[in-house]
Amino acid sequence: MNHEMFCFQCEQTAGCTGCVGKAGVCGKTAGTAKLQDELTGALIGLARAADQNPDYTPSMDSLILESLFAAVTNVSFDDDRLRGLISRVHDEKNRLVPDCQFCASPCGHNADYDMEQLWNAPEDIRSLKSLILFGIRGMAAYAWHAMVLGYTDPELGRFFCKALFALGEDWGMDELLPIVMETGRYNLACMELLDRANTETYGSPEPTAVSLAMEKGPFIVVTGHDLHDLKLLLKQTEGKGIHIYTHGEMLPAHAYPELKKYSHLKGNFGTAWQNQQKEFDGLPAPVLFTTNCLMPPKPGYADRVFTTNMVSFPETPHIGPEKDFTPVIEKALELGGYGENQDFSGINGGKTVMTGFGHDAVLRVSDKVIDAVKSGAIRHFFLVGGCDGARPGRNYFTEFVKQAPKDTVILTLACGKYRFNDLDLGTIGGLPRLMDIGQCNDAYSAIRIAQALADAFGCGVNELPLSMVLSWYEQKAVCILLTLLSLGIKNIRLGPTLPAFLSPNVLKLLAETYGIAPVTTPEADLKELLGG
Repeated sequence: MNHEMFCFQCEQTAGCTGCVGKAGVCGKTAGTAKLQDELTGALIGLARAADQNPDYTPSMDSLILESLFAAVTNVSFDDDRLRGLISRVHDEKNRLVPDCQFCASPCGHNADYDMEQLWNAPEDIRSLKSLILFGIRGMAAYAWHAMVLGYTDPELGRFFCKALFALGEDWGMDELLPIVMETGRYNLACMELLDRANTETYGSPEPTAVSLAMEKGPFIVVTGHDLHDLKLLLKQTEGKGIHIYTHGEMLPAHAYPELKKYSHLKGNFGTAWQNQQKEFDGLPAPVLFTTNCLMPPKPGYADRVFTTNMVSFPETPHIGPEKDFTPVIEKALELGGYGENQDFSGINGGKTVMTGFGHDAVLRVSDKVIDAVKSGAIRHFFLVGGCDGARPGRNYFTEFVKQAPKDTVILTLACGKYRFNDLDLGTIGGLPRLMDIGQCNDAYSAIRIAQALADAFGCGVNELPLSMVLSWYEQKAVCILLTLLSLGIKNIRLGPTLPAFLSPNVLKLLAETYGIAPVTTPEADLKELLGG
């Protein structure tokens, strides 16, 4: 490929084919994209060196997770930090195979991989390898969040190495397809690990109403996904007269008992990630980015953005592993917040939103759910969720939820819910028609709920009155999709567009095997999914 860069890992990729110019749609430069490729190639070299190497240590897993996570869309725009990761990966490889760096006749067995080989591979091979690569990038984010809470699984570490090794091999579709499905199965184990880490650390989520209003005085907005960072910030701001507001995928934090007990965790500000340049502009408070999704900050608020973990942007203050949030706290006190209480609303005018309908909360009332289905009060369940984004057409999901019949229940998760989570859809038999399960990784809860209902009715998940209508944007959505497919779940609707990295043949395979299909119109899809 004779381009300045090549990247097609997100839904907004240019022309639905790939970003190839001086910068991607996400804002990363061609230079940053090349460094991400170099980092990935170095990881493949490390996986080659680790293959059957007795000196492999679990400590290497952390480096692999950090490096894969750094290449997820809207995480790191900082070339120096990427170069640092590349250097650390090379150091680790040299520790495993110290003689290779000085070899006069290199065999290439442990060499870094040139990602141009992947991007220029036959389209079906490129498609399958992309599914593996983007899947393990998303899975690495989940494994990282579990790891910082002290939860790890050596089997996950071994699979990351296996998947990276496969990317560098000249294998055909028959060898690659099983690894694509393995990625989905291991991501299920990864999401289960993170669910256990979160619930054992913070308690099981409880249905909670969250205000969208803001009180006067100093405050901090926390965005991303990292509950651990939020807990540390809540502790460090306690008694300082500073209010904390969540943003984006941090909304579900309000449902965890060990987080909601902090009285200065006040509410939620704003909507999904793609609106941050508008919502943060002129905000009289600092914003802490704990993970993706970071958009290049505009001048109106660039001086009040802080990053931590893998998130990084040039010349932006970064909170290191010591997690001393003093600079963020001082900025909040300096800016002072709003002088008067502010009355904000969601996209559809709602003043509050609900969250906290995880598997524990829903299964505690499973008898009501089952009775409502048996009596006909609930005709169908829709899981409508996933990543939000800026591409036109995402209002499809708002209209789908609005038009869903009153005898249906909407389950939702991730930031795609902001399209409709402030709507009042009413109740069925005391059960809310709209239930926010949580963050994107809480797809595990959705799976648990579906499996429990299937067991209760003595059928498979595909026989339930349940349809999945998913929006996608980045790599965490990819690994979740692979998990659903690995479980044999069929007839998923995906939008607003299909991934550019799915070749026609791979898409045909997925359509014929699993019935996966693009969304069309809310009216047509509702009619088909409800059986005409």
